[in-house]
Amino acid sequence: MTATASKFEGFIALAFPEKGMSDAAFFEFCQLNRELKIERNSAGEIIIMSPTGTKTGGWNSEFTTELGIWNRKNKLGKTFDSSTGFKLPNGATYGPDAAWIPHEKWNALTLDEQDGFAPIVPDFIAEIRSKSDTIKPIQEKIIEFMECGCQLAWLIDPILQITTVYRADGQEVEVPFDQILNGGSVLPGFEVKLADLFQ
Repeated sequence: MTATASKFEGFIALAFPEKGMSDAAFFEFCQLNRELKIERNSAGEIIIMSPTGTKTGGWNSEFTTELGIWNRKNKLGKTFDSSTGFKLPNGATYGPDAAWIPHEKWNALTLDEQDGFAPIVPDFIAEIRSKSDTIKPIQEKIIEFMECGCQLAWLIDPILQITTVYRADGQEVEVPFDQILNGGSVLPGFEVKLADLFQ
């Protein structure tokens, strides 16, 4: 099997003919390259990204910690960090910077499904833009999640100090970092002010 490679800003995409890499082979490929962040889009292209910068990694850690504290207190589901892959119904496998799934959806998976790239759409995802990221690919990735059934997504942009909130009804709202974000009915009681978190 021969792959063709294309270079884009910040990542390399490998295209296999006729989506030639099976789910099992893709999972094994990712396990053999744990130092990289690897995703696969709905066309079967494998996207290889370099490790995130230190500042962005710190932001990601801070946000994931806040989400985890809320979840531990409320015990409504499970949280996941950026190293977690989810297989969407359209065939793509993506790893958002943070994700949350309610217990009932997680518990409906088999143990094998939980161990691999779970075939499940998180109810909430967050993507944090780094300095080297262009905004369009992140927007497109979030829209894919929403089209597949995600209920709430946040595109957090520390460069512009704005978070774009995507809702299941199609609404998109921009919230400045100095205002409080809340999880609404998806993450009841979850509130965060990113101006305090991303100092």
